[in-house]
Amino acid sequence: MKTPNHIHISLGSNIGNRLDYLQKAIRAVYHTIGDVVKISGVYQTPAWGFSSDDFYNACVLIKTFYTTEEVLDKLLEIENSLGRNRTDKQGYEARTIDLDVVFSSEGIIQTQKLVVPHPSMQDRMFVLKPLEEISEGYKHPILEQTVSQLLESTQDASEVTRVKEVILNPKDEYSLSAVQYLTIEGNIGAGKTSLAHLISEEFNAKLVLERFADNPFLPKFYEDMERYAFPLEMSFLADRYQRLQDDIGQFDLFKDFVVSDYDVFKSLIFAQVTLQEDEYKLYKKVFDIMYRDLPKPGLYLYLYQNTERLLENIKKRGRDYEQKIPAEYLDKINKGYLRFIKAQSHLNVKIIDISERDFISNRLDYIWILDQLKD
Repeated sequence: MKTPNHIHISLGSNIGNRLDYLQKAIRAVYHTIGDVVKISGVYQTPAWGFSSDDFYNACVLIKTFYTTEEVLDKLLEIENSLGRNRTDKQGYEARTIDLDVVFSSEGIIQTQKLVVPHPSMQDRMFVLKPLEEISEGYKHPILEQTVSQLLESTQDASEVTRVKEVILNPKDEYSLSAVQYLTIEGNIGAGKTSLAHLISEEFNAKLVLERFADNPFLPKFYEDMERYAFPLEMSFLADRYQRLQDDIGQFDLFKDFVVSDYDVFKSLIFAQVTLQEDEYKLYKKVFDIMYRDLPKPGLYLYLYQNTERLLENIKKRGRDYEQKIPAEYLDKINKGYLRFIKAQSHLNVKIIDISERDFISNRLDYIWILDQLKD
């Protein structure tokens, strides 16, 4: 996965229900742009540069896979959806919502439509005060002063008062920690590891990943499946068992729950497809002994993708040893998973068809998956 951008955004409203507009804007940012990492308190400030009702202002730090210019376009769309009417008048005016990029981890940006850091932020108490609350030590890349230092030296003497109302973080709607142990499963190329990464980072979960890349039998298996199937499946079973025993069994005080991109039962599903009958019988005996001792997931999420889409994903990620995987093999794995899921009445299982979705490139598709889990 590519490296996310960290962007500070200033929010303001002085028309109608100001807090409600700020809350709706934050929700839209979370749904369409990225994770809301920090939210400041809400501050009441006088209108700056014109006569009007007082503003409610706040600042947020977000993490996103969009560029800063793409974020700006999406912020303008949010403003428009919340009734912001930008006019050609000179000077400032009242507004339902105002969203400005203050800082970006992309550094200094100067284009026709975007200047970052915001050129006036050091002269705006209504920006600096809430910004200091969430990022006091962040250094201005041009002025080379921290936000706290900029606040101390600003010439703006406007009165800024923190109000008792607060903005809620939209991701708190998704109480994933209630499941304690979330397993994300799927066929080869379904995106289970990418989704596990996103959820672990956004919801403070301990991440447990399969170490398929370390298995010396895997490249050999794709060259000669019949010869290397048994040593491959046995090595995977041993590794999955050991890792789950170690990682799931150890409670992490600094994490809210555990998310894994595999369940040990996948060993049996793949073994049914790859092993000969006598090999499978032996394998099943070993598996049953191990499986009894392992913790079971609170929620078992299966990401279904059709075979055509799986082949596209496999080709896109470019692992040499995967490029010869036949479509028939992927079909068998999908059917094996679905048979297993139907037989597991004791598990809390959720199947989501993501064949027509791209939760990496499209934030709304990711939110759609979270909504499915919430339901």
